[in-house]
Amino acid sequence: MNKREFLDRLRARLAGLPLQELEERLNFYGEMIDDRIEEGQTEEDAVLAVGSVEDIAAQIIADIPLTKIAKERLRPKKRLGAWEILLLVLGSPIWLSLAVAVFSVILALYAVLWSVIVSVWAIFISLAACALGGIAGGTAFAFSGYTFTSAALIGAGICCAGLSVFLFFGCKASTNGIILLTKKIALGIKRCFVKKEEAR
Repeated sequence: MNKREFLDRLRARLAGLPLQELEERLNFYGEMIDDRIEEGQTEEDAVLAVGSVEDIAAQIIADIPLTKIAKERLRPKKRLGAWEILLLVLGSPIWLSLAVAVFSVILALYAVLWSVIVSVWAIFISLAACALGGIAGGTAFAFSGYTFTSAALIGAGICCAGLSVFLFFGCKASTNGIILLTKKIALGIKRCFVKKEEAR
């Protein structure tokens, strides 16, 4: 594949991006290929060294904020006619309430996911506090001569400490999972915007 074919394919993959952003990225990769050619590589080898169009496009889409892509996609390409404005105004009680409902449901689901994570971390903190309290209380009772009470408290503290260690790794993994899920959802939404533009 030569430089022109590479840049044309990349342009097609990134068709939904803002025009300025698109041109900056194409210029960057064009210059990168030119630099490699100046270093003595053939045009095909220089293009091959840059990477695959799919991987580069995916990385670029991941790096650009969703708001930039959405603004470009939602910006009207032509002026609306009077009858289109009238239909938008008359239909606003329906489409606006549906849009608010969809946004509210998505926001609620996202909030529920994070509240589960916060709850699990709260349980971890409670177990760690119980472990410290149990061991400290058991030690205090041991010096006071209450052997059985002291053994029970220290045993409960050690059990809580063990559970809190296991729960810490679960909390960490679930938090990382939710963050990764959030990134994947944002990337999926970005790709939807870009693909819709590419299909036009």
